[in-house]
Amino acid sequence: MSEEASEAEVSEDRDEDALDPVYADPDNPYLRDPDTDFAPPARLTREEARAQAETLRAAIREHDHRYYVEAAPLISDRAYDDLFARLQTLEAAFDLDTETSPTRRVGGEPVDELATVEHTAPMLSIEQSTAVDDVREFDRRVREAVGDVDYVCEPKFDGLSVEVVYEEGEYVRATTRGDGRRGDDVTRQVRTIRSIPLALSGDVPDFLAVRGEVFMPRDAFREHNRERVEHGEDPFANPRNAAAGTLRQLDPSVVAERPLDCFFYDVLDASAVPASQRETLDRLREWGLRVNDRVEFVDGIDDAIDYRDALSEEREDLNYEIDGTVLKVDAREAREELGATSRAVRWAFAYKFPPRSEVTHVTDVVVQVGRTGRLTPVALLDPVDVGGVTVSRASLHNPEEIERLGVDVGDEVRVRRAGDVIPEVAEVTEKRAEGTFDFPESCPVCGSPVERDGPLAFCTGGLGCDAQLVRAIVHYGSRAALDIDGLGEERVEQLVDAGVVSTLPDLYRLSVADLADLDGWGQTSASNLVDAVDATTSPPLSDFLVALGIPEVGESTARNLAVEFGDLDAVMDATEDDLRAVDDVGATVAERIHDFFANEQNRAVVAELRGLGVEPESVGSTGGDELDGLTFVFTGSLSVSRADAQDLVERHGGTATGSVSGNTDYLVVGERPGQTKRDDAAANDVPMLEEDEFADLLEERGLDYPPQE
Repeated sequence: MSEEASEAEVSEDRDEDALDPVYADPDNPYLRDPDTDFAPPARLTREEARAQAETLRAAIREHDHRYYVEAAPLISDRAYDDLFARLQTLEAAFDLDTETSPTRRVGGEPVDELATVEHTAPMLSIEQSTAVDDVREFDRRVREAVGDVDYVCEPKFDGLSVEVVYEEGEYVRATTRGDGRRGDDVTRQVRTIRSIPLALSGDVPDFLAVRGEVFMPRDAFREHNRERVEHGEDPFANPRNAAAGTLRQLDPSVVAERPLDCFFYDVLDASAVPASQRETLDRLREWGLRVNDRVEFVDGIDDAIDYRDALSEEREDLNYEIDGTVLKVDAREAREELGATSRAVRWAFAYKFPPRSEVTHVTDVVVQVGRTGRLTPVALLDPVDVGGVTVSRASLHNPEEIERLGVDVGDEVRVRRAGDVIPEVAEVTEKRAEGTFDFPESCPVCGSPVERDGPLAFCTGGLGCDAQLVRAIVHYGSRAALDIDGLGEERVEQLVDAGVVSTLPDLYRLSVADLADLDGWGQTSASNLVDAVDATTSPPLSDFLVALGIPEVGESTARNLAVEFGDLDAVMDATEDDLRAVDDVGATVAERIHDFFANEQNRAVVAELRGLGVEPESVGSTGGDELDGLTFVFTGSLSVSRADAQDLVERHGGTATGSVSGNTDYLVVGERPGQTKRDDAAANDVPMLEEDEFADLLEERGLDYPPQE
């Protein structure tokens, strides 16, 4: 098989002698010998070449499936390479290349950056715990809501979750999970993974979005790391990091050279959605998508717990990393009745394995200052291997945790990887220091007093603290906030270190001359950044609230605040009682928001931003109340982003929500819409509008669609 493919082997090397006799079997259309069965290209007509190329593509797809999915190859590597080379020759000679040809797996042109893509349906999280009591409580809630259910038990893979979209059975797009609603476009990268078919088989829906987990097999990971070391490169820390780092490579040809694999386990959206998880897994297999063989179906929580315990004992024998098991309600009808929160589904639960742990010594304790001013103590350790990862730093979380552990420099401690990812100090195994680490009373960066809030500690310097400044600026320009190109962490640190930026408002004082003479900058890059910053002087209110970095305020909460209060002043002056009245804002979040705007330094920064011309758009300020009292839900792909459509509605007095209810006035249906929302609309007698009908409705009210800049 090709060099790119050989690194991702899922079985022992093929036995050339055993397989080659089968290779020339005249009765099997997938086992034809290109040297004897096919005429040279020069003697073929274009139509004959096209037919031959289709035969070769079908054969190669079949062999890819047998090798990478079923681990049961039919032919040798040499024979496979012959077929592949023949197809490449035909496609080049007759210009027959297609998007779904196996020859597209070898890579492609590099991209400048990964674009952000909205998922066809939310890729939500699931509740998780290592405690059996929590698993039983999940089961109790499920049975209380929908009665007795059957569960599907699956391994919880420790890889990178992706959405893969097929249209009429052909590969179209792949996206990382991202924030659950939007992710990075990795279409070209995923195309190179040979266990993921570019064309599906069987009775395939016209539209299909599936969820899978990209991973690097353990044996392939070890071999790939050995090769990296031999070439003078740093090895990857663990298979998950290797998979994540590989999939985010901007050059698809690099991805093609690395041994990635994928398991599929869910249908996110489809023109025909299976009625159960059992049926889903069966259909995935029929379509040629790789499904894990350690899945079990049980009718009670005790069997589900037994499944997890048994898999835990076999964990180290598997050729892929798992960190627990996932329990899922089997019937889709019961799932829909159980529903979801804004973050997680209520019909699944991750029963995690206990974290791996090892013993080492604390050599020092440092206190880091985060973007929100939170102080986090970190233990520096004698390096120790924990579950295949070398750990030299571990979180102590907060002052209260230090007091609970009684830990100080010099102590012997047990370190574990929380969730098998984040290293943390679990306990002191031998007390060697005389006391407990003294948590600082002033910020180690700016010297401002430290305030305790329950178990946590915060710097009171606000946006005036340099440690918070770098992180605050990076967050301010991030995709989730104002999306300012060129404000990555390294560049922001450079601007702060050079004295060009000493406060967040200084971004709006930047000139090309300030930047052009800095190392790594030129006239073009300097002009681009200045223009990008200037373009954010009238951001949507919700984006500006996210950009400020208010603790606990993400995109959903910011949007709700913007709709409820309408303008920035109203949010800043809101009482905690006012804030608690907003959807998704509880007592803790209300307190965080109120405290943020009560901080004099934070208010001064906002005032300075406004003095430099930054004025968030009030909800409804650009168009009045044309849509007042109307609630819209959107599904499917529109000619504009869903966020832009929602912003348009809310700027003109309407409400945009994520789910259909009896209070919804219209469901706007784009291309490849979700079936659940359409079913909910039908059940609640909610009118459904195609995008052009939505545009007509807006036009009747004097509004432009698509919205004008």
